[in-house]
Amino acid sequence: MPILPTLLIATAALCGLFAATFWFARRVDNYGIVDVVWAYAFGLLAAFYATTGAGWGPRRALMAALVCLWSIRLGTHLYRRVRSHHPVEDARYQTMRVLWSADFGRKMGIFFQQQAISVVILGLPFLLIARNPATEFHVLEIAGAALWLIALLGESLADAQLAAFKQNPANAGQVCAVGLWAHSRHPNYFFEWCVWLGFFVFACASPWGWTSLICPLGILYLLLNVTGVPMAEAQSLKSRGDAYRAYQQRVSAFIPWFTKKS
Repeated sequence: MPILPTLLIATAALCGLFAATFWFARRVDNYGIVDVVWAYAFGLLAAFYATTGAGWGPRRALMAALVCLWSIRLGTHLYRRVRSHHPVEDARYQTMRVLWSADFGRKMGIFFQQQAISVVILGLPFLLIARNPATEFHVLEIAGAALWLIALLGESLADAQLAAFKQNPANAGQVCAVGLWAHSRHPNYFFEWCVWLGFFVFACASPWGWTSLICPLGILYLLLNVTGVPMAEAQSLKSRGDAYRAYQQRVSAFIPWFTKKS
């Protein structure tokens, strides 16, 4: 299928999916579910590109497998988090309710559609990979898949360590500084970024694959400046106070590194 019709079909389908998600979010009065759908949407998009792409079959299958595994893991993790807090929303959406109170419904509807567009844009490497006609794997594809695997394991480990820490009643009100969290204040975000870096490296073996650099750079910007680190830090300072300020002084904000002595 030519690239333009492929993009138009993907965009229309995702806009429809997020419109339905917006309707459901209004019904349950919890807009945090958009994060869950956003994560799962990448798996759907990669499967669509792999099915309709004209590239080498094994490459399309590997790309779809990598994306779907990551998508399912992240989406399920977010679903469990949203469900455990429902009907209380994530702090980001509580903030949006306040900031957009004058025209909340329209602005939130636009926000949901922006999430659909972001999936199409960030899915660029999947489209390029699915159209690569080369009939053998390139060293960059092997390197990208290896980086993806390391990143997925790291992100899963960080999530598991944080969940175990929170489940221990003795840790109530304390700052998680165990395992990976002793070397990065946000190891889950760091490895999430590495997943996207792996997708980019994989795509670099395909024609025009270098243009997908926008994806890891865009994710990095969002994590460091918008919805990731800033909001998580603000919430932690609010709930943990001086204990978290001391943690900030000792531990790297993003890239895992050596812990500073107090």
